[in-house]
Amino acid sequence: MPSDSSDHEAPTRRDYLRYGGAIIGGGLFAGCSSNSQSTSSSTESSTSSTQEAVSETDAGTETNNSYTVEIEPMGAVEFDSPPERWTALLPTFADMAFALGGGQTLGIQNHNRFANEAFEELPGIEFNADDIVELVAGGVSKELFYEMNADVHFVDPHILRLWYDWDQADVDEVSENLGPFFGNFIRRHSDDWHDYRYYSLYEAFELMAEVFQAQERYQAYVKLHEEMLESIDEHLPPADQRPTALLVYPADGSGFQFYPFRFDDGGVSTKQWRELGLTDALAATDVGHYSFSDRGTLDLEALIEIDPEVLLVRNYGGASESEFQTEVVEPLQEEGGSNSVQAVQDGAIYSAGYLDQGPIINFYHTDRAAKDIYPDSFEDVTLFDRERIAEIVKGNI
Repeated sequence: MPSDSSDHEAPTRRDYLRYGGAIIGGGLFAGCSSNSQSTSSSTESSTSSTQEAVSETDAGTETNNSYTVEIEPMGAVEFDSPPERWTALLPTFADMAFALGGGQTLGIQNHNRFANEAFEELPGIEFNADDIVELVAGGVSKELFYEMNADVHFVDPHILRLWYDWDQADVDEVSENLGPFFGNFIRRHSDDWHDYRYYSLYEAFELMAEVFQAQERYQAYVKLHEEMLESIDEHLPPADQRPTALLVYPADGSGFQFYPFRFDDGGVSTKQWRELGLTDALAATDVGHYSFSDRGTLDLEALIEIDPEVLLVRNYGGASESEFQTEVVEPLQEEGGSNSVQAVQDGAIYSAGYLDQGPIINFYHTDRAAKDIYPDSFEDVTLFDRERIAEIVKGNI
């Protein structure tokens, strides 16, 4: 990252929000805490109030007692009240906080990787992406963090170090002068550096509900999510009638080269594909899953050999159907030899949406994917109620 030799004089927020455990220093990046491999439920792993139980309030309303919430890798983080100014880096935690009534994130990694159209479709809900700082444009610098002046940073600090050249001193400085970090990189489960506990989408969402003291909102989403899964199970065709599918991400500037993603990775980015019962075309191969240390690609020859019945292509989440056809489907169909791939023959090439998703984006993604892949089964099925989600966001539980 660019050098930063200036002395910032932003007010310290340690009296407002502060870490509850002694995790500042080398221990944050050193590995896992004593319970990092725990498989206990999120209820057991999270810490309620360290003093008195705090009843739910709307985000931004002061509470009488401080409370701590525990998440790996940072441990117990202490709050005096739900955060009013906060930032995420990846859309997963930005989506969670918005869903819980916390408002918009101050910043995001890339605008074109944030499915804000999912929020804009909610009736009566205002969302203005133009107000969100694009953090990558400035190299995710500390300067941008000072400009945002957030109370809490819903970011796993490991990715600041790995992707954007931060060091421990940078994390300590932002934590001390602005506010703590709270997050866990749960997009995928294939990174060897991630040697601490992973959380499912709803496990992490439950911890965020504790941060915002919005447990009733969280339970309302749990109910909607369970209803969606029940509806999926009711309408899915039998397992032997479900297609084999290949999930890929185009490799920049390399023609017909794709990064492969496996459904059984366990991360939140592949959640909808697992729940829609797709058979992973990579399951019978030794092809791995894209990760920080594995950037291997598949070429057209490999695509022909794998021969999926459905091809799911990422990185076109916000593109219109006509744009996706022009930029992805037509070039593949015109490429020599591609007609040997059943998905190309049948025109079963679909936009796989975005890499990151919280609860609202997951509803949006799952509904779209079900209608694309199983049109006969889900064409007239409503998997989630946008009006109900809007009411929950507004606090009308």
